[in-house]
Amino acid sequence: MPRELRVLPVPTRPAEVLALLPALAAALAGDGPALLPVTDQEPGLPAALEVDRPVDDRIALVIGTSGSTGAPKGALLSSDAIKASAMATHARLGGPGTWLLAMSARYVGGLQVLIRSLLAGTEPVVDDLTDGFRAESFTKAAFAALEAPGRHYTALVPTQLTRLMAEGGALEALRGFDAIVMGGAAMPEDLLRGCREEGVNAVPSYGMSETASGCVYDGVPLDGVEIRLSDGRIDIRGPMLADGYRNFDGESPFVDGWFRTSDLGRWTDDGRLEVIGRIDDVINTGGVKIAPLLVERALTAVVGVTDACVVGLPHPEWGQIVAAAVVADGEPSEQQLREAVRARAGRAAVPKVIRFLPALPLLGPGKVDRAALRKALG
Repeated sequence: MPRELRVLPVPTRPAEVLALLPALAAALAGDGPALLPVTDQEPGLPAALEVDRPVDDRIALVIGTSGSTGAPKGALLSSDAIKASAMATHARLGGPGTWLLAMSARYVGGLQVLIRSLLAGTEPVVDDLTDGFRAESFTKAAFAALEAPGRHYTALVPTQLTRLMAEGGALEALRGFDAIVMGGAAMPEDLLRGCREEGVNAVPSYGMSETASGCVYDGVPLDGVEIRLSDGRIDIRGPMLADGYRNFDGESPFVDGWFRTSDLGRWTDDGRLEVIGRIDDVINTGGVKIAPLLVERALTAVVGVTDACVVGLPHPEWGQIVAAAVVADGEPSEQQLREAVRARAGRAAVPKVIRFLPALPLLGPGKVDRAALRKALG
């Protein structure tokens, strides 16, 4: 039976964000329309995803992609898939609790903070993002959340956590959370190590809109989730998978109950999944294939480097060359950076081009706009 799809305008002020909860609850229960979250920065998204056309009655949320590889498409998430993700997360983290929302509810990671709260029967605390993400505002909201009884959680992206770890008051608040779910981008090794040294329980997660948020925590699939590697490509099966896409006419990655991601992975010696980058981001330089993430890890391990992104640029002789955009406090020398990459990732992975930037351009929460960087570096 068809179901109405309605735009869900996503605000930034806490009271307005909390006002979204009844609509979300109705969508999950099937008592209200399905919802398409949209910010005021995306005026064309409702038309692109044909908001006036109904969806299947199983669908509760349509999550629009950034459209970085073409026209925007929407992941079709059923109520069952959303609930399965939320319940599996609570089971892994140690049970329901009070959540702090510190990212936009436009994206599935932020929406799930609200949905987990609904299912747990707890009232979420919302950080005010009207003026952007600020350590002072987060800290105030965090201490408010920590006053609630029971367990306490939040979800962040690495750039947010990096800033918070440098703030004394924020660090104290971070230690109070039973778990901080990390998503949006790969977590730098030095950031994870620093969290462990400081008693901050940051939990790296891997997932996407198509899996209703993270489905692998600290390299271990959530209950009910299966992972297989097909020539290095990560395939996922589980009850939290989307039903497919809206506004997509290409070859479907949903095949026989599996979702074929565009990510590469490998199993570590202790049986954990390690994500090493996207298939279409792999750089082929002189016949040697380089995973950008491994180069980025080497760069961010250099003292003073706070962020890095590595892309391939066309080259007439080598096919592609490795290029790096680096964000640093102070400027380590290019020689230092190249030596660090050579030591950890090999000679072929050493960047031929290095540019220092004040910040990396982003498409969404923690997601770097690689297309924009290629233009800037090229």
